[in-house]
Amino acid sequence: MTKKQEKPRPRRRKSGPIFGPGGWPQWPGNEDYSCEFMRVLATATEGASTVSECFWAARHIEHSSPASWYDAWTAVAARTKQRGDAAFESGGLNMATGNWLRASNYYRTAEAFLNNDDARRQPTIDSMRLCSRLYLQHATPRASIVRIDDGSGRPLEAYFLPVSCTGPTAVVVCVGAMNSFKEDLLYTMRRHGAANELSLLLVDHPGFDPLTGRHGGSRLAEIHVPLSRWLDYLLTRADVDSHRIAIYGDGLGAAYATQAAKHDDRFVAAVCDGGLWEAKERAFAVRRISGGVAPNVGNRMVSPSHVDSKSLAALSWLTLIGESDFAAVEDVEDIRILNLRSGLNHDLKVFTDEETASAPGQVDNPTLAKEFAFDWLRRQLKSTMRAPTKSEDAFDC
Repeated sequence: MTKKQEKPRPRRRKSGPIFGPGGWPQWPGNEDYSCEFMRVLATATEGASTVSECFWAARHIEHSSPASWYDAWTAVAARTKQRGDAAFESGGLNMATGNWLRASNYYRTAEAFLNNDDARRQPTIDSMRLCSRLYLQHATPRASIVRIDDGSGRPLEAYFLPVSCTGPTAVVVCVGAMNSFKEDLLYTMRRHGAANELSLLLVDHPGFDPLTGRHGGSRLAEIHVPLSRWLDYLLTRADVDSHRIAIYGDGLGAAYATQAAKHDDRFVAAVCDGGLWEAKERAFAVRRISGGVAPNVGNRMVSPSHVDSKSLAALSWLTLIGESDFAAVEDVEDIRILNLRSGLNHDLKVFTDEETASAPGQVDNPTLAKEFAFDWLRRQLKSTMRAPTKSEDAFDC
C-alpha cells in the first residue's frame, strides 16, 4: 500500500501593511514610524510630498534602525531642495516652489524622532525653515514671516499667507499641537485658504520655539494670551477685515482654539474641540478627588457655565472627530449637546472609517478634513459669494 503523498502546505505570508480603520500602517511593528509615514504620505494630495518619493524613503528604512529613518528622509530632502534650486536658477518658479515645499516637509519628517540633544537635530530644523522661507518668499501672492512680542519679552513668529483680492479680507488664525511646527499647517492648509479666499496666519503653539523645536511649557489656561496678541497684530493690518477673523486648532491644537475663542470675542468662528479637553480634565480630577468611587463620571459632569452664552452668542464652533480618534464620538456628542443648551452655535462633523479621515487629527486624510472645515469657515466668514451650479449643468468633456 502506497503512502498518500501530502500536498505541500502554503507558506504563511509575512505580515505587511494593510489599510484599515485609522489609516495605513507601513510598519505594523512600529506604530510611531507608521503614523509619521502616514502623515507625510497624506500630504501628497496637498502638493507637500509625492507618493513615489515617500515610498522610496520607506524602501530604505528599517523600522528597528533609527539611523535609517533619518538617512532616508534627508537624502530625499536634499535631492528635492537641489532640484528646486536648479529650477529657480533656470527661471522655473513653479517647479522651484513645489520642490522647496516638499523638501521642507521631508526635513520635517527626518527630524521627527531625533532627541533634543542630538547634534543632527538643529541643522535639520534649519534646513526645514530655509526651504519654508524660500517657498514663502516666492509664492504667489508672496507670503511673509511675521514676528511680534508676546508681551513678556519672548518673540512670537508666524507665517502670513494673503489671498489675491482687493480690500480687507477674512483671516483664519491656525494653530497646531504642542510639539508641532507651523510648517505642519503650511503643508496642509495653504491651498484651502486660497481656494476659499481666506488669508491665513499660521502660528506655533504658545511656548514653542520654532528655532530650536523645543517647548518652554505653558498651561492650557494661559494659551489664549499669545493667541490674542496675534489678533491684536492682525487688527493693525489694512488688508484684514477686523469683523471676519476665525481660529482653527488643528489636531490636538483644537483645545487651544477653544480657549482662545472663549476668552476673546473678536473671533467670530472656531474649528475647535468645543471644550472636550477641559471636560476630560474635570472628569479625571473628580475621579481622583473621589478616590475612584465615581468611575462613571464623564462629560456629563461639565456644567453649562463652562461657556458664557451671552458673550459667545455670535460665535460659531465646528468640531471634527473620526471614528478611530482617541476620543469617543459619544463624548464629543455629549459636549455639543451641552453647548447647544447653553446657546452656543456648535456644529459637529464625524468622519467614518469608510470615508477615511477617521484617524486621530484626520492624519490619514487631511485633505478631506480641510475641505470640509474651510468650506464651513467660508460660509461663517462670508468670504465669497459663489453661486453653486447643478452637476447636470456641467459641460461635457
